[in-house]
Amino acid sequence: MTEQLGAVLDSPVPAITTAEAEAFARQAFGLDGAIRPLTAERDRNFLLVARDGREYAMRVINAAEDPAVSDFQSRALMHAAAADPTLPVPRLHLPLSGDAAEAVWQPADGGAACRVRVLDYLPGRPLHLTAPDRAQRTAIGQGLARLDRALAGFRHPAESHVLLWDIQRALQLRGFAEQLPEPADRDLALGILDRLERHALPLLPDLRPQVIHNDFNPHNILADAVDDQRITGIIDFGDMVRAPLVQDLATAAAYSLAAEGHPLEGPAQLIAAFDAACPLWDEELEVLSDLIATRSAVSVIISGWRALRQPGNAEYILRNYPRSLSGLRRMGALPRQDARQYLREVLGR
Repeated sequence: MTEQLGAVLDSPVPAITTAEAEAFARQAFGLDGAIRPLTAERDRNFLLVARDGREYAMRVINAAEDPAVSDFQSRALMHAAAADPTLPVPRLHLPLSGDAAEAVWQPADGGAACRVRVLDYLPGRPLHLTAPDRAQRTAIGQGLARLDRALAGFRHPAESHVLLWDIQRALQLRGFAEQLPEPADRDLALGILDRLERHALPLLPDLRPQVIHNDFNPHNILADAVDDQRITGIIDFGDMVRAPLVQDLATAAAYSLAAEGHPLEGPAQLIAAFDAACPLWDEELEVLSDLIATRSAVSVIISGWRALRQPGNAEYILRNYPRSLSGLRRMGALPRQDARQYLREVLGR
């Protein structure tokens, strides 16, 4: 099952060249301009600067991804933009012909066809290049609540697709966890998965479900060019899935775990802002710390496993690894009851 779950993540990125991407942008989308490659986890991304100066992000989607899933992601973006017109998400640009949200690129060598999506390229600096503080974490919590409200009610036939990064499926990563190089980290990760199984998974089916971003990390959130506290962009919707709403919050919070002091100090600031805009159920708060710990474990397990299998792309794959490993160690050492109590006190419950 783990091999099935990892099929897309473990497949090579599309082998389209820059020249081929430029030609396809003109042919399929009517966009004429210069293209340069961007980093990506499993797709092939480009920045296209059109002759009129407008900038676009062109994503050549991994051929192993189900076309229904890529359509799900595109339609979700269109829904969110329509639900909240000022939400800072990229706007989709449709192909010149047909009614599909993406175009299809066929390699000249007869290889597997890939779907291609074109979006506005949003300006700003990724949050991992900024100085995080309480105000920024508040803005993250508010921005996530706003995005989740915009996505509420959106449905798609592929919304429950199998995704390795879906916390609901984290127990299927136990085999990957065995490959972690440090025995102590391996034990912490497996212990967190055990905690998830005992305390959180039985409650998840009764929590609020909806389509979520599922990867609200500092590489996918943009800040203003001069103001680190103002969120100007939310990008990379490639890990979207239908899941409990609280899973989206837990994922975002996992990337704010404090390296010093109480590990949940940073996440609590983000969570409080989300809760003010989208009040948490008591049942969601009950499992929130478990899901935060699980996201840290999942990040370490998947990133470590993929870096070993794809050494050529290891730098990109491991971009969040130090942060996630620190979070795994800190949350693994924090008693579950202490974590739950800390969050309840911060939220005044």
